[in-house]
Amino acid sequence: MSPVDPRDTRPDAVLPADRPRGGLGLALLGSELAVLFRRVRTIALLAALALIPVLLAVAVRVTSSDGDGGRGPAFLGDITQNGLFVSLTALTVAIPLFLPLTVGVVAGDTIAGEASLGTLRYLVVTPVGRVRLLLVKYAAAAAFCLAATLVVVVFGAIAGAALFPVGPVTLLSGQTIGLGDYALRLLLMALYVTMSLLGLTAIGLFASTLTSVPVGAMAATIVLSTVAQIVDALPQLDVLDPWLFTHHWLGFADLMRDPIAWDSFGANALLQAGYVVVFGALALGRFTTKDILS
Repeated sequence: MSPVDPRDTRPDAVLPADRPRGGLGLALLGSELAVLFRRVRTIALLAALALIPVLLAVAVRVTSSDGDGGRGPAFLGDITQNGLFVSLTALTVAIPLFLPLTVGVVAGDTIAGEASLGTLRYLVVTPVGRVRLLLVKYAAAAAFCLAATLVVVVFGAIAGAALFPVGPVTLLSGQTIGLGDYALRLLLMALYVTMSLLGLTAIGLFASTLTSVPVGAMAATIVLSTVAQIVDALPQLDVLDPWLFTHHWLGFADLMRDPIAWDSFGANALLQAGYVVVFGALALGRFTTKDILS
């Protein structure tokens, strides 16, 4: 009988031994994505992220109802003029804390969660192998990064359109663009933020291979994200800034210029790729030599 993930008794959870290895990997990825996005915890995390732009829009709407919408930071005043700025503002608010927190929870649970449930030993004996299993776990966590970012953007656009006027958008460089162009830029910003979280995801994956207690891996990932941002903010440690995975997190604002400044995009992509390679290799080395007892 072929191995079955004990968490999932659906027919597609069965991995036939005579299926090609590529098909096995895709089947396991599909099963992993289904399990991840059906979890109550995952749904709660995404719902919490969806509340960020909604609460932000409601707060600006309530505080600006007396005609003093010009008070406060400039980007909050922009929201009252054009609801499409809610998505941009929500991303700015979410990426320092809320997005890393949710990503840390998911990434820290990838391997340690299976070990704590006693299901890891069933997964490692499938024909997929440990390497493909680790890649599947990382791919599922990366998919969550994209889903989490899109939730912030989409709910920000919905809340902004519901509570404020919507029209042509004025860029940071002063030019005005239409709704279609801005929607494309929002998608690019979502992809930028997703890419920014891939390094943190690799760190969480590595931390998850070090323990069978998922809370420990989650906490280590989230704390490291916070420490990196604190170090990035200290002028005395500027020499470390180019090496911190958080350094370019707010660079998506460059996509609000015309022409688009791609420097931050390229630098961030290279930096995140470095973290993925380094911590992915560490996770691979640890997981492929680890004794699986649960």
